[in-house]
Amino acid sequence: MHKLIRLAPLLLLLGATTALARNNSLVVCTEASPEGFDIVQYTAATTADASAETVFDRLVQFAPSSTRLQPGLAESWSISPDGLVYEFQLRKGVTFHSTSWFTPSRELNADDVLWSFQRQLDPAHPWHTLSPRGFPYAESMAFAQLIERIEKLDDHRVRFTLKHPEAPFLADLAMGFTSIYSAEYADQLLKAGKPEQLNREPVGTGPFVFERYRKDAQIRFRANTHYWAGKPAIDRLLFAITPDPNVRVQQLKAGACQIAVYPRPTDIDALRQDPALQVLELDSLLVAYVGINTRHPPLDDVRVRQAINLAFDTRAYLRAQYGEGNASIAVAPYPASMLGFNDKLNPWPHDPEKARQLLAEAGHKDGFKLSIWTRPGGGPTNPNPGIGAQMLQADLAAIGIKADIRVYEWGELIKRAKNGEHDLVFMGWAGDNGDPDNFLTPNLSCAAAKSGENQAGWCNPAFDGLIREARAISDTTRRAELYRKALAIFHEQAPWITLAHPKQFAAVRKGVDGFQLNPMGSNNFARVKVNP
Repeated sequence: MHKLIRLAPLLLLLGATTALARNNSLVVCTEASPEGFDIVQYTAATTADASAETVFDRLVQFAPSSTRLQPGLAESWSISPDGLVYEFQLRKGVTFHSTSWFTPSRELNADDVLWSFQRQLDPAHPWHTLSPRGFPYAESMAFAQLIERIEKLDDHRVRFTLKHPEAPFLADLAMGFTSIYSAEYADQLLKAGKPEQLNREPVGTGPFVFERYRKDAQIRFRANTHYWAGKPAIDRLLFAITPDPNVRVQQLKAGACQIAVYPRPTDIDALRQDPALQVLELDSLLVAYVGINTRHPPLDDVRVRQAINLAFDTRAYLRAQYGEGNASIAVAPYPASMLGFNDKLNPWPHDPEKARQLLAEAGHKDGFKLSIWTRPGGGPTNPNPGIGAQMLQADLAAIGIKADIRVYEWGELIKRAKNGEHDLVFMGWAGDNGDPDNFLTPNLSCAAAKSGENQAGWCNPAFDGLIREARAISDTTRRAELYRKALAIFHEQAPWITLAHPKQFAAVRKGVDGFQLNPMGSNNFARVKVNP
């Protein structure tokens, strides 16, 4: 019975894919539905894949499979010696997408850049209050407090003036939340009283034009034939939304999709044995963790948080979730390869006796109750959510903490966690720009606690001061010293259970060329070719 239920959608997708294959199309089996298409409201990698990496562009961008910056919508830029003024020369001849709901009357210009940023930064902007989710990156990274002003110098020149130097600022401008929108399209929607359409029917300058979306089923795009960087090699792109990693593998093997992202690490060895497939592997900038909601007593007590870290057998968790050699144990919010990693820190040992002692000292000798939140399906930072939650539940029970497991669809999980409804929540993060600040400020700063993006709700003034100081200087030696101090505070205060730094995998059918894994976790298909 269960096999027939699974087989029916597989056959339907296979039939649709066969037709698409004849039309130079690419089908990607992906892990989850996007939260929406207005990328400035969201932080999930699946949302970035469906919007920032397809529909939109930014002033600067990362070179493929790299953290190296290169020109995007800005063909060149200059930075003042004091690091406060950035001037960008925009490309000429860049056009926004023409769709059934919008036809642009002009090319991209400086007005679009100003609209895209001021919407997020200026409370008086007519669109500022129209974002139901707010602007999580801009808020948690305190962009409104960083940027003094943005000026249009002429139709193709824009100047940013900062209030203080910000070492990762240029790399920040390659992140999804700085995508450039059409001010003309936004004006059209506002006049029509349909601002919500911006999140449902996106318009950008990117390599693919959005066509339609069926929630929890598929997203369809067509190639942007007027793309400034050259038309993509494929004519159509389809995301087949497939939360179950087993089904993703079935669809890939059956030819229902040509790329399956985020296969379970424990399936990698078997996938490598299939002659029709190629497995791609990359040491990515990923961290898996459990956020401990410090706003909920008794989790506001550092002894309780330390006890929870001591109770959980993270080494057993890594073996069960990732298999041998597919992830390294996490000690800090970012991998050891990055600037300022503190190599004096050690993973929390599995020590239930010490955990019970700390609980007793905190006045909880008989334990207490809490909830563990996770998602269905699985992705690179949480390959098997059910097993992981059950392992944590069992280890907490061993020290007297009774935990119930609650499973929410990905978008609902993120929304509720932002509201602070959880006690413990399994989460993951992919670095967006290759800088340590991108792991710390969006996830652990006081500003991020205020916006809700900091799932731990943790605001430590000493930690916050260190990462703010590190952002404001360019001296890498000094920055590294500040980050090492900040990581020591993080480790001692234990607002997370840091779990793993997983490797990133994708399985690709033979005949698909040009797809590269991105160390920052997102997926771009503009350079992919499908050979008949």
